[in-house]
Amino acid sequence: MKTEKNILVAFLLNLSFAIFELVGGIFTGSVAIISDAIHDVGDALSIGIAFFLEKKSKRPPNGKYTYGYARYSVIGSVITTLILLLGSVMVVYNAILRIINPTEINYNGMIIFAVIGVGVNLVAALLTHKGDSLNQKAVSLHMLEDVLGWVVVLIGAIVMRFTDFYILDPLMSIGVSVFIFVSAVKGLKEAVELFLEKTPRGINLDEIKEHILKIDGVLSVHHIHVWSMDGQSGYATMHIVSAKQGSELKAKIREELKEHGIAHATLEIEDEDENCQEMECHVEVHSHSHHHHHH
Repeated sequence: MKTEKNILVAFLLNLSFAIFELVGGIFTGSVAIISDAIHDVGDALSIGIAFFLEKKSKRPPNGKYTYGYARYSVIGSVITTLILLLGSVMVVYNAILRIINPTEINYNGMIIFAVIGVGVNLVAALLTHKGDSLNQKAVSLHMLEDVLGWVVVLIGAIVMRFTDFYILDPLMSIGVSVFIFVSAVKGLKEAVELFLEKTPRGINLDEIKEHILKIDGVLSVHHIHVWSMDGQSGYATMHIVSAKQGSELKAKIREELKEHGIAHATLEIEDEDENCQEMECHVEVHSHSHHHHHH
């Protein structure tokens, strides 16, 4: 339950902070702070969504969701990421307007806000960085970005204080946005791959096949499917052709799969002379015209 509590704390921190930030951005006239605020509202929303979905994703499997609810957590990260992408596009648009006609900025106020910003977000980042689900990773990535965003704002405010280089403010906010955009797209790609049942990262099918074939009694193996619900634990199904039947063989195979990060496996054991109906199906379709059955 620790993850959930952390997510909730992060949510409240972020939301209250985003409001404080909007006020600060308007007061100092800094587009970098306002852009951070938009980003933070997006974060707070997504953390809120993450909280409910993470809670749901911990539910045990049942008749309706036989695989459990782990993918809800992944949906959480997708929604979060989309909000972020939208936010960063808005920010860039505003910043470009600012570059076209720069306005004066209250940098002293900006420095104060930025110092508080670094502090608050550092606390939030430390609270959320422990999780390991994709959702949690998305949340802690945001937190880290917020800290970085504020460090950038702080440096910028100090530079502007001494140089009156006001165009720096929108330039910085574009930099932060581009950085966020890139990392968000990466996260999105990972989530989409999960939904497309791509073989999970770090799992090599050829290697698994090779290792299983080495097990005593295994003649051949086909129909290997490996997938993951949440990007952490793997599931696999396969057909094993073997003269030996029984639990010993299965135990050995399961042991081997565990070493490859696959915790759940469904194994079908077939006899040598058993014609697996689907064994060839994915390779080529055989024409059965030469098997004329005359009764």
